[in-house]
Formats: sequence, structure tokens, C-alpha cells
Amino acid sequence: MLPFIRKDLAELTAYTPHPGGASGESAHSESVLDRLDTNECPYDLPEELKKKLAWTYQQLIETNRYPDGGHAALKEAIAQYVNESITIPALGGVALPKTAITADNISVGNGSDELIRSLLIATCLGGTGSIFVANPTFSMYGIIAQTLGIPVVSVQRKEENFEIDIEAAKRDLAQNQNPPVRAVFVVHPNSPTANALTPDEIEWLENLPSEILVVIDEAYFEFSQNTLAGQLHHHPNWIILRTFSKAFRLASMRVGYAIAHPELAATLEKIRLPYNLPSFCQVAAELALAQRQLLLAVIPEIISERGKLIAALTQYQKLQIWPSAANFVYLRVKAGEGKSPQQEHQQIMQHLKDRGTLIRHTGGGLRITVGSPEENQRTVDRMAAIFD
Repeated sequence: MLPFIRKDLAELTAYTPHPGGASGESAHSESVLDRLDTNECPYDLPEELKKKLAWTYQQLIETNRYPDGGHAALKEAIAQYVNESITIPALGGVALPKTAITADNISVGNGSDELIRSLLIATCLGGTGSIFVANPTFSMYGIIAQTLGIPVVSVQRKEENFEIDIEAAKRDLAQNQNPPVRAVFVVHPNSPTANALTPDEIEWLENLPSEILVVIDEAYFEFSQNTLAGQLHHHPNWIILRTFSKAFRLASMRVGYAIAHPELAATLEKIRLPYNLPSFCQVAAELALAQRQLLLAVIPEIISERGKLIAALTQYQKLQIWPSAANFVYLRVKAGEGKSPQQEHQQIMQHLKDRGTLIRHTGGGLRITVGSPEENQRTVDRMAAIFD
């Protein structure tokens, strides 16, 4: 290594966005490439919205001017959307809002990754703390922590259902005091295993001491319709992360947001880089929220397709498939004689790649994004060629 680079970075493996193929591509014989490896929505923005964005870029955005550095309009729109998700049904079908979220509760990032990095800088930098994760989970928590020289404390999830081993977590949090755990990261529902937090896990998070930040990543909220945002006013040490990359179809725009206590949101504003979100990305996110009924109308189809995909794969006794609360399915090859599950997973992924379907080999299993009906049928047919 070059002598001025930190030695610990030599041990770090960079995040690979498209491990299924070089730059997301695959040398396959099919004419259609089904990219089911990164949990994106299978549908692009409708043509009329793309035209509106193009007009906005041509007529309203001045490329020689910096974007709105405070994201004022976008924060207001996000707050309104979040409040819709934390209403509770009342008698007569009327929705009564809980404690309202305002723009002061919102911080916007260049993807959720920037927000994760800012949270780590705010809580753990300079040897003041470590983070806790339960694996398998989203790898960027650990990767970003390592780039900042922050220790990562981890436990393995329970093999049968991928719930957090709470007793093991309690022991690790008590034993790791040099430096102490200052941030706990969970995904709701988890990636890559697709399971939502259980009441027991939520109770554990509620009882963590106030000096530990609890980061609840709700990247797949729109598919699970299960949020903890309504409990934020009870827990100033909680923060919820969400994204426009999944259900809102803006993966290329890199827009994420945090919902938090105003003091924590203000701290994130201090840490983030100035003008972190381009004008075009802000406009796209605002338009997506304004047209949310149109964009989110495909959610029922994706959930229905998820059920069909699980049912089709469940017929193969060699596969173990878990329930999903997200827009992807997680499975593993059952242990047996001959090849190791690791080898079999790699071979399945390669078989599908050669025929035009990219999936992700992660966390000791295979994660398959729910695509369009046509993509899902091709996945089922290509899996049948392996196991029938």
C-alpha cells in the first residue's frame, strides 16, 4: 500500500453493487437481462413524469447555480408523506394523526449511505464508540464504519427465522465497553432475509439505554407497510431511515431521508456536505411524492408476484424459502451430501446469470428481487431447469 494510506483499509473489501456481472451486465445468450440483484422496482418512471422532469430541467433548473442547500421544499413534502404513514384508524374509519412530523424532523441525504456515514461521524468517531449489527444484514453499516476506523460488534441471527439473538446481543453490548456501543443498526424488514422486526425485538430496542442511538432502516417500508415512525416521539434516541430508491423508482437519483428528533436532525445538517443533493434529484423526489398514488399503485402487483414466486420455489424440497415482508425473496439450499451450500448457491447464481437473470449471493443464501410478472416467470422457468 501507499505509505500515507491507513493500514487497516488493506483488510477492507469494497461494497460490490452488481456482483452478478461486470458493471451489472452478464455474458448470456438471452436478449433480455433481468436485473433482480439490487431490489429495485422493476418499472421505470412513467413516460409522462419523465417528460415533466425533462421540461423542468430545460426550463427551470439553472445548472450554473447551486441547488437548494437546505432542501426546504423536499423536507416539507417528506414530512407530509411520513405523517400519512403514522395515522391510526379510529371509529368510523377516520384517521387520527399521532404526534406530527415536521420539516425539523427531516434530514435528506445523497442516498441513505450518506446519512449512515453522518450518523457514525456524530456518534462514534475518534474512538468514542462502536456499532452493533446482527448478521446477515445490510453490509454497508459495517463497511462505512470500517472506513471511519469504527469497530463493529456483531452477532449472528437465529438460523431458523433470522430474528436477532437478543440474549447474545445483550451480552455483547455489556461486554464491549472499550469503546462502548453507541449505535445499533437494524433493518425493518431486514435485508437480505426479508423478515420484519418482531414485538420482542422492538421491545429490546425500546429498552436500550438512551446513550445508544437506534437506527431503524425502513428502506422497504412501502412493501411492508409496517413502520415505527409513530413511536419516534417516545424515543429521542431512535432515527428512521427511508429511501426513494425502491418503491419510488428513483434509484439513479440517490435520495434518502432520515426522520428523527429535531436535535439529531439538526446535527446531521451540520455534518453533511454542503449542496449534497443536486437540484434535479430534489425535483425528482418532490415529483415522486406529488405523484405517489400513481407510482405506488404497482405495490399490490409486486406483493402478489412475491407470493407467486415463493409458491413456485417452495415446491423444490432442496430449497428453504423464508416469508418476505419486502420486495425480494430469500432462500438457501438445504444442507446435504456432496457439494457445500456455498458451492451450490454459487452454481445456481451462475446458472441464472448465464441465462439472463442476475440475483445476489449474500448472507449465506440467495436473494431474488421480485420483478415484473415476465421477469418472475423467467426466473421460475430457469430455476426449474436446475431442479426438475
